[in-house]
Amino acid sequence: MADINVDVLVIGAGPTGLGAAKRLNHINGPSWLIVDANEKAGGLASTDVTPEGFLYDVGGHVIFSHYKYFDDCLDEALPKADDWYTHQRISYVRYKGLWVPYPFQNNISMLPDEDKVKCVEGMIDAALEHRVANTKPKDFDEWILRNCGEGVANIFMRPYNYKVWAVPTTKMQCEWLGERVAAPNVKLVTKNVILNKTAGNWGPNATFRFPARDGTGGIWIAVSNTLPEKNKRYGKHGEVTKVDAEKKTVTLGDGTTVKYGKLINTMAVDHLVEKMGNQELVSLSKGLYYSSTHVIGVGIRGERPERIGDKCWLYFPEDNCPFYRATIFSNYSPYNQPEAGAKLPTLYKADGSKASSDEAKEGPYWSIMLEVSQSTVKPVDEENLLKDCIQGLINTEMIKPEDEIVSTYHRKFDHGYPTPSLEREGVLKELLPKLQDMDIWSRGRFGSWRYEVGNQDHSFMLGVEAVDNIVTGAVELTLNYPDFVNGRQNTERRLAQSFVFGVKEDQSIPARSALPN
Repeated sequence: MADINVDVLVIGAGPTGLGAAKRLNHINGPSWLIVDANEKAGGLASTDVTPEGFLYDVGGHVIFSHYKYFDDCLDEALPKADDWYTHQRISYVRYKGLWVPYPFQNNISMLPDEDKVKCVEGMIDAALEHRVANTKPKDFDEWILRNCGEGVANIFMRPYNYKVWAVPTTKMQCEWLGERVAAPNVKLVTKNVILNKTAGNWGPNATFRFPARDGTGGIWIAVSNTLPEKNKRYGKHGEVTKVDAEKKTVTLGDGTTVKYGKLINTMAVDHLVEKMGNQELVSLSKGLYYSSTHVIGVGIRGERPERIGDKCWLYFPEDNCPFYRATIFSNYSPYNQPEAGAKLPTLYKADGSKASSDEAKEGPYWSIMLEVSQSTVKPVDEENLLKDCIQGLINTEMIKPEDEIVSTYHRKFDHGYPTPSLEREGVLKELLPKLQDMDIWSRGRFGSWRYEVGNQDHSFMLGVEAVDNIVTGAVELTLNYPDFVNGRQNTERRLAQSFVFGVKEDQSIPARSALPN
């Protein structure tokens, strides 16, 4: 006999697991439990704090949403106006000492003349070829060439995407693109080149929210706090050590066994199948690729420089720095760094030289968060990465050699980006249904391995929709139709809706006495 028996067990308390738990609690039907090996909720959307008081997220997270249900749940968790800051995205690409507005391919009017010519010629050639092409691009590289042309491909798209994904663009498929990459408008680009104008903001995150306190991780701790304590097991006694799919039993770190009817898994699916000990699925999962992410944080004494201003995040395609993206994390909230009156000693100057004094001094302070990718194809000198990144900040004129560094942060996340490789869909179309045949719904950034629905709103709704699929058989739109959900405001679910044992009151469907078989 198992120690605990539940209808639905949720593994992982990141956004996807919390989405599932939130929905289970909302519909108040099947019995459920959520477990996580970490002491606090958040998963890959958590926040660390340095000893000096600087906050750093696990990579560049901001809140923008395609779903009203997601908004409702966050507003319930953090309901006050002063819980949030709303920002306009101010984003640039660093190229040849210039700040080119994002997206780069829509703003080649800002480039040196010889590069403008290369880019416009390439776009015209691409437009002409696009008109007669009767097949879909075979990979991401071909998509880039067809949409952006050779000039933009060589100057920005190829080098930048290699820095992000840590694999060449020829090894990636292009089904994932959707709203992730802007396809340039050749007429508009040409007009802007002639008139020397820049293009306006593009994309779903042109406006975004950020929590005032506790970073992105604070959101998910607050969402977790809206759930009953009796349904949560975090820490060592919530760590999954074994999954017996045949007996539908999970063993936890303290030896506790949990018997489940249905399992919603949000840990990386390659880790899940290892814990299942299913060699067929382990072999299948070897066809999924990922890159690791290093998050580097640098806390600096002094007023934020005018050259930095109110920039949000910045892209770096060139090889004069290891990082592909920098976020001015202190611009998101004044609580992301120590207050100006806090006294901190200088660790060293940006050029590595010793500070003139060991004495702790007051601020003000500002901070930069950097992201560096790593894979077997793109190795990283981990031991010297912090030093190399600080030198990269000097090379790109983000900081000056004499700037006083008062705090540093470096953390590696083994599973950083789920790569949309050429092989991915072939693996997922076999792996996910095989798991579901065993009553395991594997969902989330690495649970279902689809980067195009890997933002926080998507991840949360993957969990919500998995629950609805289990309870009522509802179609999981986010997992299966990403372009559909990304192209509309999804308003069907609201937190204010009421349910009777898993069925909405305003739909005349008989209440279920148990989960469907």
